[in-house]
Formats: sequence, structure tokens, C-alpha cells
Amino acid sequence: MAGLANCGRLAPIVTQMSRRGLGTSGSTSRVPPNGEKFEDFNTIKKMAETADSVRWIEYEYEDPSTSRDSVPLYPGHYPTSAFQKGLLAIGSAYASITNVYRADMIACFGEVTGHCAFNYMLDQMKSSEEGRQILAERPRINTKTVDYPALLKMPTNTFGYTYSKFMQDNKISSDDRSPVHFVDDPELAYVAQRYREVHDLIHAMLAMPTTMLGEVTVKWVEAFQTRLPMTATAGLFGAVRLKPKHRQLYISQYLPWALQTGFESKPFMPVYFENRWAQDVDDLRRELCIPLPPSLNPSYSEVGKTML
Repeated sequence: MAGLANCGRLAPIVTQMSRRGLGTSGSTSRVPPNGEKFEDFNTIKKMAETADSVRWIEYEYEDPSTSRDSVPLYPGHYPTSAFQKGLLAIGSAYASITNVYRADMIACFGEVTGHCAFNYMLDQMKSSEEGRQILAERPRINTKTVDYPALLKMPTNTFGYTYSKFMQDNKISSDDRSPVHFVDDPELAYVAQRYREVHDLIHAMLAMPTTMLGEVTVKWVEAFQTRLPMTATAGLFGAVRLKPKHRQLYISQYLPWALQTGFESKPFMPVYFENRWAQDVDDLRRELCIPLPPSLNPSYSEVGKTML
């Protein structure tokens, strides 16, 4: 926040990107309406961080001459130079390769090397009405915005049930997704955050658990879907860490399926998944041209299914 200290008497303005009804369980603090000013930035920051878990927000500044290179543009943003990003890329890449469980380093590597990929995903989202709606409303996916117990009460063939059951079975929480820090554009930062938060939904849609084999398979699908260097890197180095039996299945069954899915499927990023809870999950897969996942395909070996 040092950059803000140099802004003199400039009063930051917090902009709430959407005031659409949340339709979720739980309560959350509201962000002041567009244009309301505060003298105490700490108050702004606290309110913004609370509201940011429900709807993505960004900071705006009264003085148009304020350098966007030196001040935070959204909650959690750390402005960095190209040189600093280079150092972060090298350090996070090394840490990610040596310890595949360092999710923070994997996230950092994805952010500092993903500028072109985030623009690619942004263009995908702008190309459809559903994607443009996501960009306009900027929803978040976490336990404040998704009623997971309610999804578990939906019919078992629905996407909502499939997703919530996946989260329950794998003992993971949508609240564990780290916030974006190093993307120096608010719109691209939201795209990065959105990609990060729909990752588990993609897992559920592809019927891939969070095992090493499942993660590597999903990463290859995402590599073609997003063009993120991080996903291809994770696919390459993750495969090296597979056990011999898993590696054999990966090469013979899961990698070909992942490459086919990556090439043939429609873009996932423009899909407003939160509006698709009641949709039949098989219909959603057909709509997005996703081949039948190995774990659901009778033509794949039973050994291959259980190895997941």
C-alpha cells in the first residue's frame, strides 16, 4: 500500500462492479455506491476486502494523473515492474517444480506469465452474451455465494449436484482459492480470478478427482482452453511424477482423451456456471463438446477408472 501513501490528498473511490441481487445464503457488507468518497483508506480497504468475496471490485482514483503503475488497482493487488515479474516467474517456477503442492507458487507463476493468456480468455468471454454477462456482474465462487448443501439436495443428474458432491468427496473448499496479486489490469485480474475459481467446476464437469493423475489430465485440457503457460508446465512436470502404473494409463488413456477434449471442446470461460446448476450434467458436456470422460466411459479399462 506504499504507493497510496504517495498520492497526497487523493481520495480513492471504491467501485462496486455490480449491484445485482446475490441470491445466496449468508450476509455480506455492501460496498458504497459508485462515486462515494472516503478520506480513510483503511476503511475503504476493509470494506472492499469484505465485499470482494461476493463481487469483484476495483479501486478508482479522482486524479486522472495518478500512475496506475504504483498504486493498487483492486484489493490484494501488488503493483510490480517487468523486472520484478521476471524474478517472480523464475522463483515461483523453481518452487513449483520442486514442490508440486506449493499452490501459492503455482498461482504466482500463472499470474506473472499469463498476460497473453488472460487477454485470450477475456476475448473468449467478450465473444458471447453469457461471457459478457459474467464480465458485467463479476461474480465470485465461494461459500458466501454458493449454497453447497442446497446443491446436494438437487437431482443427482444436475450439474449443481455433481459439483457439490465433487467438493464433498474430495474434501475441498472453494474458499481455498488464493486471490490474484500480480496482474496489473483490473479486468484481466478478474479473468485470472475467475479461471482460478472455476477450476473445481471443470474438474467436476470432466469427472476428474484431485489425484495427481486427475490434476495432470485437467491441466492439459486447460492448457488448450486457456493457453496459460502454467497449465502446460504443470501438465509436463506433473506427468513425470506419476507412478509407473499411473503413467502407463496416462499415456494410453487419459492424455489422448485430454488432448481430444482440449482441441474439440468449446471454451469454458464464457460459461456462467452458477446459472447452470439445474442443467443435466451430461447435457452440459454435450453442449460444450466434451467427450465422455474416462471414468464414465465403458470402453476404458476398469483398472484405468479405479486408478483415478
